[in-house]
Amino acid sequence: MADFDLVIFDWDGTLMDSIAQIVASVRAAADDLGVPPPSDAAARDIIGLGLPEAMRVLFPQVPEAEREALRQRYATHFVGGTGGRSQPYAGADQLLQRLQGQQRLLAVATGKSRLGLDRVLAQTGWAERFHATRCADETASKPDPRMLRELLRELNVPVSRAVMIGDTTYDLAMAEALGMASIGVTYGVHAPERLLAHGPLALCNSIDDLAARLGAV
Repeated sequence: MADFDLVIFDWDGTLMDSIAQIVASVRAAADDLGVPPPSDAAARDIIGLGLPEAMRVLFPQVPEAEREALRQRYATHFVGGTGGRSQPYAGADQLLQRLQGQQRLLAVATGKSRLGLDRVLAQTGWAERFHATRCADETASKPDPRMLRELLRELNVPVSRAVMIGDTTYDLAMAEALGMASIGVTYGVHAPERLLAHGPLALCNSIDDLAARLGAV
């Protein structure tokens, strides 16, 4: 696994411990508009989808105009820190540094918006770590593999030389659809048995485990 030229990371639940903040922001947005909030489990399950797709899954009974209001309230709560501020997982920065030192190409494929990703890249100081990024509002949402195709094209890397790393079935199904290798991480959202259904090369229980699998220790 140390031979991949391009390592593509999901963001929320893979590099960033943001699950509690996302769930709290979804539920607070529903409360603001008097809509029955989803359960914590349901709110966790959509992490990784683009926000419009996530709101459609969580609130199928709500008219589209009201779902737009929910998206706006969600963004307000998330930026405001409802549920606590997200933090990188312990060891994530060191992993990225080691991969950089090995001259690997690094990319992000995320369900976040461009505005949201740019904000957290600035907050973490990681903007220079990544050679390319794709967000759900500028391409197709996961599990459509379009964002992976675009990253491969931009960085001129064949699919056989790239690996997708993520904590959800959306991440691994996206890679599977393209014939790209994947690694699942189990410290995020989806259970190991769900991840295994999409044929990852390995499941990793921590950032340290992931670093070892990638030969970045």
